[in-house]
Amino acid sequence: MKFRPCIDIHDGAVKQIVGSSLDDKTDSAKENFVATHDAGYYAAMYKEKQLNGGHVIMLNAKGTPEYEASRQQALLALHTYPNGLMVGGGLDDRNVSEFLDAGASHGIFTSFVFFDGQIQMERLKRLVSVAGREHIVLDLSCKNRDGDYYVVTDRWQKFTEQKLSVDLLRYLEDYCDEYLIHAADVEGKRAGADERLLSILADYDGIPVTYAGGVGSYDDLREIKRLTDGRIDVTIGSALDIFGGTLELEKILSIIEKG
Repeated sequence: MKFRPCIDIHDGAVKQIVGSSLDDKTDSAKENFVATHDAGYYAAMYKEKQLNGGHVIMLNAKGTPEYEASRQQALLALHTYPNGLMVGGGLDDRNVSEFLDAGASHGIFTSFVFFDGQIQMERLKRLVSVAGREHIVLDLSCKNRDGDYYVVTDRWQKFTEQKLSVDLLRYLEDYCDEYLIHAADVEGKRAGADERLLSILADYDGIPVTYAGGVGSYDDLREIKRLTDGRIDVTIGSALDIFGGTLELEKILSIIEKG
């Protein structure tokens, strides 16, 4: 298990939000934390601590002024920590090169690949051709519906018809370097990880997987490590002290390293 840092950006500011509260119609979200520092501050912190493989996520709808403000913050983070961070939010085959050239190690994709409720293999293959498999992370963030987990798109607002399963992970692993999976039902709530989802991820033994969502205590972190036998990496946002929470970053790193 590794700790993967994050920089979530909404309306041009670093924030921590409740994932299920995002609403493009009203351009609103329930905020747990709004930073006084810019994205470059957090990127510099992660660089100093040699924490790589983190993700920068732009949470506004592409094509809006708010997205452009968030994009500028994302580019600042990438320039501050070149090759240390991944970036996602509104990426496609036409703009991914801009972010890779700016210093992103990977582009993160959901809505472009899972378009109109289905996996669009032609789009995915085009991404591989443009960016290279080694620069692609597929975001399979999901929500529970009727007992199954479905991939969700458009900032977790739209259900696809694609169920998350070990078979899906194995099917797509030839087209990406890693997976990022937010448990959108518990994201930002700090009330515990989604153990049912983790049990699915624990059965997969392919390319790296990073889980995010719900961690609110050190025991939650230990439980993720136990349930997945330490094979799944983890991201913590709202509960982290640098984002206004109570969990100390240094203690988290110690737990992951030593148990």
